[in-house]
Amino acid sequence: MSDRPLLNRRLDGLGTTIFARMTALAAETGAINLGQGFPDTDGPEAVREAAVRALRSGHGNQYPPGPGIPELRQAVAEHQSRFHGLHWDPDSEVLVTAGATEALAAALLALLEPGDEVIAFEPYYDSYTAGIAMAGAVRVPLTLRAPDFRPDLDALRAKVTDRTRMLLLNSPHNPTGMVLSRAEAEAIAELAVERDLLVVTDEVYEHLVFDGEHVPFVSLPGMRDRTVSISSAGKTFSFTGWKVGWVTAAPHLIAAVRTTKQFLTYVSAGPFQYAVAEALRLPDAYFTGLREELRAKRDLLSAGLHDAGFTVHPSAGTYFVTTDIAALGEKDGVAFCLALPERCGVVAVPNAVFHDDEAAGRTQVRFAFCKRPEVLSEAVERLRRLTD
Repeated sequence: MSDRPLLNRRLDGLGTTIFARMTALAAETGAINLGQGFPDTDGPEAVREAAVRALRSGHGNQYPPGPGIPELRQAVAEHQSRFHGLHWDPDSEVLVTAGATEALAAALLALLEPGDEVIAFEPYYDSYTAGIAMAGAVRVPLTLRAPDFRPDLDALRAKVTDRTRMLLLNSPHNPTGMVLSRAEAEAIAELAVERDLLVVTDEVYEHLVFDGEHVPFVSLPGMRDRTVSISSAGKTFSFTGWKVGWVTAAPHLIAAVRTTKQFLTYVSAGPFQYAVAEALRLPDAYFTGLREELRAKRDLLSAGLHDAGFTVHPSAGTYFVTTDIAALGEKDGVAFCLALPERCGVVAVPNAVFHDDEAAGRTQVRFAFCKRPEVLSEAVERLRRLTD
C-alpha cells in the first residue's frame, strides 16, 4: 500500500471543482457565467444593513458560540415552525454551520464509518462525493434519468444492502431541478424506517419550488430520530458569500454532527449570523416574491434555450435548468462547455461531471438562471450564434 496519507488516497480523482474551473474560464474570457449558482445582485438591503449594524456594534466580531448564536438558532426554529410545522429546540436540535457544505461534510464524517454504503441521487452535487470519500464510505448512485429525472423506487429498494448506512437526498434537486412528490418522499421514508437507515437531506432550495411542494423528510412518519436536515441562507437570501447554514435534527444526531463540526471551522460568520436571524423573520411576501422572481427567470432562460436549439428539461425548483445538446449535433457535454466561452461568450456546466455513470449525463448541460433578466437575455442572444 502507498505511504501517502489515507485522506489523499480517498480523494484521488476529485481534483478542482468544476465550478472553480468554469468560473475561472468565465473570468479569463469575459463570458457570461451561467455555470456557478450565485446571483449577480445582493439580497435585501435590510438584511445587508443588519450585517453592517452587527459589525459596528461588535456583535459577532469575536468567536460566537460553537453551536451558533442563540438569536439565529431561535430564528431557525421559528422559521421551521412557520413554514413547515416542525418544532425544534433551538438549544439542542439546531446547529449553525459554515454554509450547507460544512453541514454536509460534518454530518457525513460524524455518522459514517469506513465501508458504509451511502445511496445518493445521481447526478450529485460535487461536495457529496468528496464528503463520502473523506468518511471512507462507499457511494452508491441512484441515477435520475431524463427527461423527468424521477427516482426509480424499485431500483432504490434493490440497492439497499446490509452495508447500507445512509440515504443522502436532495430535493429540490441540483442539478436537474427535480422536486420529489409527496408520494415519492413517503415511499423513501418508509424504506428508511424498514431498513433502519439514516437520512441526510440537503434542502437549501426549500423556498425555490416552482412546481409541486417541498416536503421535509423529517416531517414524515418515523423520520424524526433518523433524519439530519440541512439548509442555508445563501440561496434564500442571495448572500452566498456569507456562508451561513444550519442543521436541524434530534439531539443525539446534533451532538454527533457538532462534535465533528467543531474541528472543521469551529465557528464562522459571526456578524452575518445576526443578519440571517433577521432575514429568517422577513414577511411571507419576501419568500413568495423570491420564488416568483426566480420562476420568471427560469421561464425566460428556458424559452431562450429552446429557441436556440437546446432540448430543455423542465425545472421544478432550484436555480438551474438542465438541457440536452444532442439536438445541436453535439455529443460531449464536457467538450461543449469548455469550448462554449470562446464560441459564444457563455459559461455552463456539464452534468457528466456529477455522474459516476458519465454516459447517463454525457450530453446534458446545466445553466443557472439566478441572474438579472437582461443578463439572461444577452446570454440567450449569444447562444443563438451556435445555430446561426
